Amino acid sequence: MTLLNDPIQIDKDKIFNRIGYDGDSVPSSRTASLVEDYIDNYYDLIAPSYSHTVKTIKSVNQNRVDVGDSVILESYKVARLMERCEKVAFFALTIGGYLEELATHLADKGLVLQATVLDAIGSGTAEKLAARIEQNIREEAGRDSMVVSRRFSPGYCDWNVSQQEMVFRALGNNVPGITLNESMLMVPQKSVSGIIGIGRPGNDIEQYNPCITCLEKDCPGRRR
Repeated sequence: MTLLNDPIQIDKDKIFNRIGYDGDSVPSSRTASLVEDYIDNYYDLIAPSYSHTVKTIKSVNQNRVDVGDSVILESYKVARLMERCEKVAFFALTIGGYLEELATHLADKGLVLQATVLDAIGSGTAEKLAARIEQNIREEAGRDSMVVSRRFSPGYCDWNVSQQEMVFRALGNNVPGITLNESMLMVPQKSVSGIIGIGRPGNDIEQYNPCITCLEKDCPGRRR
């Protein structure tokens, strides 16, 4: 487990977008002030940490990827990515549970705007942290002249959320303060887990995008 102490920069415009403001709408001065104040002080409410490990792929079949130690990834689309790769990185991260608890408390008190803004900042922070970890893995791979894929999380495409168990198993349960409930959802909710493929250049690993061949055009997780 690795603790992160340096600040994570939050994009104010993305927070406005998360709470319902797009390019054609302007937040009120009260909302704008609230967002700026929370962004200035949010770091006291989080405890970001993460864990990751890299494993060698042993075999890839039609819809199964075997990385050993009883870790089997079951997904046709993940298998199509991993057949191009030599290794796979597993990761899990969280910003901790306090911000989430405070947002729930504010909502219970009827302070819906404050709770919504805080929740949006928490989601944005978790996404920024995931991007940072992806970059760390990319840099590690680059030192071995290898490239990485986009990151994929259980629940994406045809990779069932129940496969969360495999991610945690690969990490040896060395996860940063995250537990799985009976539905295999992570607690705290402001957590992200997943995999990143690693392989040699020239195998179309970096550009692999299962959304190109997917017929679910309205999927909220669709990548262009």
